[in-house]
Amino acid sequence: MSNSEFPDDELRREQEFIDGLYARVDVLRGDAEVSVTDALAQGDTPMQARLERDILVAERSGLLAALNAVDGSLCFGRIDLASGDTHHIGRIGLRADDADRTPVLIDWRADVARPFYLATGLTPMGLRRRRHISTEGRRVTALHDEILDLGDETRTGHEDPTGDAVLLAALNSARTGRMGDIVRTIQADQDRIIRAPHRGVLVVEGGPGTGKTAVALHRAAYLLYEHRELLARRAVLIVGPNPAFLGYIGEVLPSLGETGVLLATVGELFPGVRTTRTDTPEAAAVKGRAEMADVLAEVVRDRQALPDPVITIEHDREILMLDDGLVTVARERTRAAKLPHNAAREHFEGHILNALTDMVAERIGTDPYDGSNLLDPSDITQIRDELAENPEVWSAIDRLWPRLTPQRLVADFLAAPEGYLSDEDAAAVRRPVTRHWTVADVPLLDEAAELLGEDDRLARERAERERQTQIAYAQGVLDVSYASRTFEFEDKEDDDPESSEVLSAHDIIDAERFAERHEEEDHRSAAERAAADRTWAFGHIIVDEAQELSPMAWRLLMRRSPTRSMTLVGDPAQTSEAGGVGAWADILGPYVEDRWEHTRLGVNYRTPAEIMDVAAAVVRAEHPDFEPPGSVRSTGVRPWARATDDLPGAVAEAVAELTPAEGRLAVIAPRETHRALAARLDGVTAGAEPDLTHDVVLLDPRQAKGLEFDSVLVVEPGRYGTSDLYVALTRATQRLGVLHTGPLPRALADALA
Repeated sequence: MSNSEFPDDELRREQEFIDGLYARVDVLRGDAEVSVTDALAQGDTPMQARLERDILVAERSGLLAALNAVDGSLCFGRIDLASGDTHHIGRIGLRADDADRTPVLIDWRADVARPFYLATGLTPMGLRRRRHISTEGRRVTALHDEILDLGDETRTGHEDPTGDAVLLAALNSARTGRMGDIVRTIQADQDRIIRAPHRGVLVVEGGPGTGKTAVALHRAAYLLYEHRELLARRAVLIVGPNPAFLGYIGEVLPSLGETGVLLATVGELFPGVRTTRTDTPEAAAVKGRAEMADVLAEVVRDRQALPDPVITIEHDREILMLDDGLVTVARERTRAAKLPHNAAREHFEGHILNALTDMVAERIGTDPYDGSNLLDPSDITQIRDELAENPEVWSAIDRLWPRLTPQRLVADFLAAPEGYLSDEDAAAVRRPVTRHWTVADVPLLDEAAELLGEDDRLARERAERERQTQIAYAQGVLDVSYASRTFEFEDKEDDDPESSEVLSAHDIIDAERFAERHEEEDHRSAAERAAADRTWAFGHIIVDEAQELSPMAWRLLMRRSPTRSMTLVGDPAQTSEAGGVGAWADILGPYVEDRWEHTRLGVNYRTPAEIMDVAAAVVRAEHPDFEPPGSVRSTGVRPWARATDDLPGAVAEAVAELTPAEGRLAVIAPRETHRALAARLDGVTAGAEPDLTHDVVLLDPRQAKGLEFDSVLVVEPGRYGTSDLYVALTRATQRLGVLHTGPLPRALADALA
């Protein structure tokens, strides 16, 4: 780099520092790649060495992922302390190669970096200056200095009088279809939420554009940094409203050096089921009610049947009868154990076998003269064993206490819900068994799995069969090895010392231990293992658009968080799902009563004041006391509305007019209009999950939740409810247009007049 390239001394010094960082990064990346390759090439190793190898691979793989994710945007700031010390702040921490491992780049989550976000002229926190470093790739493009010690007369020529240049540049930049991190521009109120203690439930409420989603994601990154050992082992779960939203936020945590997080929708939280299908609003509301837990429990109890009137079993040319009274006793004793249905079946089997054994013993072992029992305990045991081999006995038990799967139980219930629900509710949820699962079904499946449990005996038997298969295979390998060695030495003299001293595999290991050494290793991350395990307990759970989840969905999530370590993000004013709970107290009361913290973000960074005024007027027409978040900026561009008789043509024309040179445009329209609109929009497909990286995307209001675009075209707002319309109107960062064929809602028409 020549001096003419960076004539400014400050720019040149920062560029030299950045170049040094990336030289270090390149070395680290190379070392990590070599160490991972070497470790994986070790092959079979003793157990302890294998464990150490796996830990090394995980650590180095995580380092590689972090370095690759932050490449090109590693360092973004510097703080100059009154003591004379200087610290550069970045997305990850790096240390020098010296003996003291001196910090070269401070991780933004470290305590020493906190003044970068909190210091002010009134409370400088020991700082003289705060510098924001702008880069493109590895090249420094601009510096913005904030003077915090007004007594310091040193000037660099890069002073930012307001201290808002970097924030405003980020807010006005073109959108890419992917959420960017806010690590360079975290505000003081956001920082306090990000660094809040991870125990307990924290509710972060905020209107559109307040950055609540970004804050929640940065909180996940902070918690993973602060509680690395715990959360790396238990994993962090982030729940979003739809797959498009998860794709939108999917790059934020990797850009902060964190890759071990599970992102999922409610429709993905039951292993083996992945669905985006939705019910009618009426069906979703019924399925989401908390009462459905009691309904499913009743469905399970009804599958624990009684004979009608008796079940006959032929055994040893005798007829045994299981009647209502005998089975009722067995059923009640089994239920008294308070075990899940499938886990309790072994108890029921025992009660039935004992009852049948007593029946047979009484018939064949009673003395006809004095009525005494002539059978000894070994005879009784033999009778029971013979009954346990009778297929008719097991057929009867299967009828009375069948093994059930969650899928079958819920499918059968939804096919015939009569008797468990009111006629109206039953009509809303009834469907053929062959239909696919919906998002609202997933909490029902999870509830059913909780009620049914697993039959551990079957799992144990399956595991033992697999183990015996592996041992048999290992024995075969050892036998081949032994035969090979025997053939090799069969021509040697019996007294050959070399022949007598050579050990074969048979001499040093048996088949069982040999099989154990070659068991398949599980290299999955904690997040990957958690995704496959319904009973996994996460270290922390973050829920976005939390107000939309139904009571049944909350039951599912609370099972995943027995410690109640959660961050809930949302805005009750944007509740639109029929089954949504909305109020925080209603959500949390059944689980933690009033033991939860609440904070609110009140500054709108996304939506310009001109657009926010229109959106707020729509909500105030229904809720006069509504207070929207205050916008930090104004564009001077007023939203507009146009009536049309040719909706697809008008949309195509408006899209051409609104599409920015850079950035993204969203057409937000009722789902029933999508096919006609997509036919007039290049590259847009109706019905598919939207690709938010396209220049133009077509969404309905609920798909647009949590997203933002440079320009937004709202179509047919008269067909939306207030909440959906509020969401649609607040997605734009620059420009908003409205197209309609029918009359506008009165409040919207007045606000746009």
